Amino acid sequence: MYEVRFHGRGGQGAVMAAQTLAEAAVIEGRHAQAFPYFGAERRGAPVMAFARIDDRKISIKSQVYEPDLLVVLDESLLDIEPVARGLKKSGKAVINSRKLPTEIDLGVEVGCATVPATAIAMEFLKAPIVNTAILGAVARVCDLVSMGSMQQAIANRFGEKFGEAAARSNAASAAAAYAQAVVGVCKGKRPLAQKREWLPGWREIPIGTTLDERIIEGVAVGPGGARQNLTGSWRVQTPRYDKEKCVRCLRCWFSCPEGCIKREEDDYVRWDLNYCKGCGICSQVCPVKAIDMIKGGSR
Repeated sequence: MYEVRFHGRGGQGAVMAAQTLAEAAVIEGRHAQAFPYFGAERRGAPVMAFARIDDRKISIKSQVYEPDLLVVLDESLLDIEPVARGLKKSGKAVINSRKLPTEIDLGVEVGCATVPATAIAMEFLKAPIVNTAILGAVARVCDLVSMGSMQQAIANRFGEKFGEAAARSNAASAAAAYAQAVVGVCKGKRPLAQKREWLPGWREIPIGTTLDERIIEGVAVGPGGARQNLTGSWRVQTPRYDKEKCVRCLRCWFSCPEGCIKREEDDYVRWDLNYCKGCGICSQVCPVKAIDMIKGGSR
């Protein structure tokens, strides 16, 4: 049995990628399963998806704890999630990154392919939905399924759900990633990332116990929580503010769905980029175009 674990963020298509890989295996006459695992917050939040492929009927239903193939749709997850935990020594990895495999420190030295899947998705799909691009790299790095079967599965799944044009563009994205993937060996020097222990909040501890107060701007929280989950790392674009153009109408401040825009005493504004997800709403509502969005998650 061949087991695959996908790590991505909500909205990148990790679940669809697992389902499409499973369908490609079925096209080749094999047995396959695919299913997701995710928490309460959706778009941008870390998610996992799993796939299993075998020549015999698959009865196991658990998550994949010791994958043969690790697929990372967002490179920033390497620093905040233990993505390589359980990866077999004989396993392989596919990572969405502009870096060479030898520049990636996964914590485990394994065969690795890197591909600029976000750039490819923006070129062909005009959105940072990297699932089909990453699947092209998966077909390149291992002989799990053929590229022909992968293309057919993409056409079937995306064509049925989104139409023929979407099927063509997603197939083209996969083909480009197949051609651009760089195959090598990643480094295994750093210790595998460990999730921080979730400590109890004030409602959960016995009376008489004390906790150190943790402050995020505007709110006091217990250990863990938003201090640990810096949602700004999800950004693929960042607001750029021209203070000279600003007329201090505060429309951006009113409209920010995450409360990441902070109002100064003089009614100019600034962004808390630790938590800004780069949705671009502030840029859209600004009447004088004092805010524009630039590519990347820069600070």
